[in-house]
Amino acid sequence: MPYRRSGRSGLKLPAVSLGLWHNFGDGHPLETQQAILRRAFDLGVTHFDLANNYGPPPGAAETNFGRIFARDFRSHRDEIVVSTKAGYHMWNGPYGEWGSRKYMLSSLDRSLTRLGLDHVDIFYSHRPDPDTPLEETMGALDAAVRRGKALYAGISNYSPEQTREAARILAGLGTPLLIHQPSYSMVNRWVEDGLLDALDEAGAGSIAFSPLAQGRLTDRYLQGIPEGSRAAGGSPFLDAKGVEETVGLARALNAVAQRRGQTLAQLAIAWVLRGERVTSALVGASSVRQLEDSVGAVGNLDFTPEELAEIEVLLTRS
Repeated sequence: MPYRRSGRSGLKLPAVSLGLWHNFGDGHPLETQQAILRRAFDLGVTHFDLANNYGPPPGAAETNFGRIFARDFRSHRDEIVVSTKAGYHMWNGPYGEWGSRKYMLSSLDRSLTRLGLDHVDIFYSHRPDPDTPLEETMGALDAAVRRGKALYAGISNYSPEQTREAARILAGLGTPLLIHQPSYSMVNRWVEDGLLDALDEAGAGSIAFSPLAQGRLTDRYLQGIPEGSRAAGGSPFLDAKGVEETVGLARALNAVAQRRGQTLAQLAIAWVLRGERVTSALVGASSVRQLEDSVGAVGNLDFTPEELAEIEVLLTRS
């Protein structure tokens, strides 16, 4: 597993990190979750990414991770990076979401209780709050670091302009912006329109979530929508229409992947990591086999100019 420094910080992250957004709530066997986490660590995946609302129900992923961590990983705490976030709805009333200092710090306390930790390594503002001054939200991240409840501060889903301003505020407080977590994939390239430049200017890293476009850039849907798949189940993040719109592109990219000795998923992850402007690709997994396939992307992260040009033509035409 190669490790990459996050921006100008001293923290290195694995090229592939494991996200617990899906598959780690109460609807999945704890034994399966434990097997995935164990195998990930054995493969060099030292970064586990969570958020307060991951489940279902909200909070369940942190609780389940905390149980497994206590059994298997506590003695390895200093070899592991644990991150969590606050920003989306977590509890009723006016203080249960967005970016106020009250919500952010209360949520972090609740997350630490569920995780069974005294601190997380990275604490994120999960989304910008249009009604709270950015100084307040960034001040909450700074307070979390100064109180020893987080080691680093991050943001997610911020625009390039918001990112520049967040980085400026945090630098003034003495808590540099470590990292930004945006969505990024072959079919979702918005970060190339200014965000990566903003992060370079700020000296911050990036960790891309959904590099497989919720499964559209895997072999799962190349021959249709199988029963029991996320698209067949009416997921709010992936439906049959979304699969149909990109299946032609996926088949063409799969041919490129096969020539490179990779699966389509491995190609998609390697492409996100090309050029090393992205620190880490954040993948999910519902099984050990799926995890192993994703991590296998690190076996071939190099692209020839001809491969990149061919891929660009396919993406431009799609």
